[in-house]
Order: sequence, then structure tokens, then C-alpha cells
Amino acid sequence: MTFSGIIDAIDGWLWGLPLIIILLATHIYCTVRSGFIQRYIGRGIKLSVTPDPDGEGEVSQFGALTTALAATIGTGNIVGVATAIVSGGPGAVFWMWITGVLGIATKYFETHMSVKYRVQTKDGRMIGGAMFALQRGLNMKWLGVIFAALGAIAAFGIGCATQANSISAAMAQNFGVNPILTGIVVAVLTAVVIIGGVKAITKVTEKLVPFMAAFYVIGCLIVIILNRHFLVSAIALIIKSAFSVQAGAGGLFGFAVGKALRFGFARGLFSNESGMGSAPLVAASAKTRNPVRQSLVSMTGTFWDTVIICALTGITLVSSALAHPEFITGGDDAKSILTFKAFELIPGIGKPVIAIALALFAFSTILGWSHYGERCAEYLFGAKIILPYKVLFILFSFIGSVAALDTVWAVADILNGLMVIPNVIGIWLLMGSMNKDVKRYVDNIDDVDTTPIPVIDQEFADL
Repeated sequence: MTFSGIIDAIDGWLWGLPLIIILLATHIYCTVRSGFIQRYIGRGIKLSVTPDPDGEGEVSQFGALTTALAATIGTGNIVGVATAIVSGGPGAVFWMWITGVLGIATKYFETHMSVKYRVQTKDGRMIGGAMFALQRGLNMKWLGVIFAALGAIAAFGIGCATQANSISAAMAQNFGVNPILTGIVVAVLTAVVIIGGVKAITKVTEKLVPFMAAFYVIGCLIVIILNRHFLVSAIALIIKSAFSVQAGAGGLFGFAVGKALRFGFARGLFSNESGMGSAPLVAASAKTRNPVRQSLVSMTGTFWDTVIICALTGITLVSSALAHPEFITGGDDAKSILTFKAFELIPGIGKPVIAIALALFAFSTILGWSHYGERCAEYLFGAKIILPYKVLFILFSFIGSVAALDTVWAVADILNGLMVIPNVIGIWLLMGSMNKDVKRYVDNIDDVDTTPIPVIDQEFADL
């Protein structure tokens, strides 16, 4: 077997049963231990648009949420859902939705962990993440270093180059734009935003994320309206296929519950990043008076990403396939054919709508992951690494636009998956302490946490 074949095999294995078991167990554990924290989703949504002037931090709660959403609402919400449907049948949409509902609890606790153990630099910046929680809360600095190293490297692949490649491909295929030109534009736009740090990133995401989400949702709704006569049948097929024990019970698709579970869980877990520890890296910078407040806000990210957008995408694609059976084709390109064919049902503008949506989703992911990677690198090497890291990140946004380099991206995908392990260890071991905070603040959400936030030297690893 070739080196690339070995890497692909490891990638496929890791993002298969191992991570499904780890993440699903964590989702269920967090849900049960918290007494179903998901019941506060309405409060989280309200808090996300309510400024907290008394909180300590650099950016608003809404800014931190939109930056996290910028990173998680990506091509996985479009092509990834199609992958699940083509590979696992319509029932995969149902199980993807279930991972979203359960994943809300994990997103809550990984954010809580990040905010609870965050620190402040001498220049006033508030930073946190799984690495600080592992070091300060569990005295496991070595595991925090592993998490940070994985995140700093993985950001170049999954969060940058692959996203830039998606933008380049969408522009070339739909508008005939030269990949080199796309690469230059992506690199310049990335540089303009990320050089200004987290405050500049949140200013952009606060405007970009609501716009791109609304743009995409409207496109989905138009397609659903065009397929309205198949809407009820699509929803019924999704539910029926999710529990069907016989291959072929799904009719047009012909997949049994086993594949629906596997691909629905896998794509759902990958899409919302609950348990990966990525979103909490920016949540730690939010202005919040206690860790519960920001955690309730952050958990809405999984709700919007998977419970709403992925589910909406699934209904759009399944109804389109029922209305137009010819959209279901064999081969590796079946997933992209289903996605693009569904949106091309919109007369005249369908093709550019999906291309623009893909480009916006991918670019927003680049912005979010630039911050994630930078925070991880800064933990390892101190503030002196920030500028070189940004320059290298910008360079990768250009390289990714003009070259696929599949093996490199597969390696980054593996590193992404490995980030889950130290993050989940922190969640499980610190659950008792975090649950005490839930009981203290959830019904007294405006109370201020008086626990002092340590001011540290720039060399974070020596904390």
C-alpha cells in the first residue's frame, strides 16, 4: 500500500467507529450529567444577542458565537450532508440531526471548561481553550501541549487549505475563474481580516455569518418550495429509513439502518465539531460575567449548524432526489452531483447561488480556524509566534487554492480527529466542578464570577 493509501486508511478508520463511539458517549454523558442542558437553548439564543457590558473579555458574546459558527458552518453543511445521504441513505439525515441535539450538551461543557480556566495576558487579551483547562484544572500540561500542537498544525489543512481549494474549485467550475487569481484574492482577503486579530475577525463574522446563513437558507427554502409535492414524502422517507432494518426499504436509495447510523453520526459529528475543542478557543475571549452565560451562548452554535442548517440541507436534497430520481448517480462524484443538481432547480440563478454559498462558507471557515490555530501556536511558543503563524496561514490559503495535495489534507484531518481525545478527557474529568457552576449560575445568570483570572507571562506553556 502507498503512503497516501495508508494515510487515507487511517483517516477513514479514525473518523469511523472510534470517534463515533468516543463522541457519542461524551454527548450522552454530558446530556445526562447536566440534566438535559439542551432545555436552555432558548435562553442561550436570547443571551447571544444581549450584550454583557459587565463581563470580562475582548469580544462580544455574539462575536465569539459568529466566529465559531464561521468555522463550523462550512462545506460539510452542503457537500457533507450529500455525502451522508448518498453513502448512508436518507435515514442518515435523521441520525445527523440526533447528533446535533445531543452534541449541544458537549459544546456547552467544552466551552464552560475553556472559559472557567481562561487566563489574561499582560497586554489585556483573554485566552483559553482545552490546553489551559488541562494544565490549570488537571495539572496535565503535557496533554495540553499535545492538544495545542494538533490544533496548530491541523488548522493549516482542514481550516485553511482545503477550504481555499473548495473556493477555487467553485469559482473555476461555475465562473471560469483561474485558480491562481482566486488564490490571490483569498490570500489578500484573509490577510486583511486576520492581521487585525480576534477583534477584526469577529467584526467581519458578525456581519458575514448571518448574511451567508440567510442566503443559503433562502436558497434551500426555494428548492423545497419547488419540490413541495415531495416534501411530506421526503420527511417520511428520512424517518422510515433511519429505522429500516432491510436494505432497499428506502426505495430509491436502498440503504439499511446500519449505514444510515454510521454516515449520519459521522457527518453530524464532523460538521458541528462538538467535542473537538475548537469553538471554545474563541469563546474564551468573550465578554461574559460567568462561564455558564457564555457556554449557553456557545451551545447554540451546534443548534444552528446541525439541528437547523444540516437538517434543512438534508430535506432539500432528499426532496430533490424524490422529485428527480436521475439526480442519484453512481461514482465518487455522486454527492456533488446531488448537491449542485438540487440547487440548479432554481431557475436561472441556481448554479451561482450554490457556488457563492460554498465560497462564503469556506472563506468563513478560514477566518475562524485562523484564530483557533493561532491560539494553539501561541500557547506553545508565546506571543512571538503570532505574526509568523499568520503569514504562514495566509500562504497556505493561496497554496490550497492552486493545489489539492490530498495526502497533506488527510493528515490534517487525522490531527483534527486526535484533538478530540485530550479535549474529551478534560470534559469527563472536570465535569463535577463544572456542574457545580451550572447549579450556581443557571438560575442566576447575571451573577458575576468573582474568581480572579490569572494574568500570565507571554510564555503560556510555562504557566
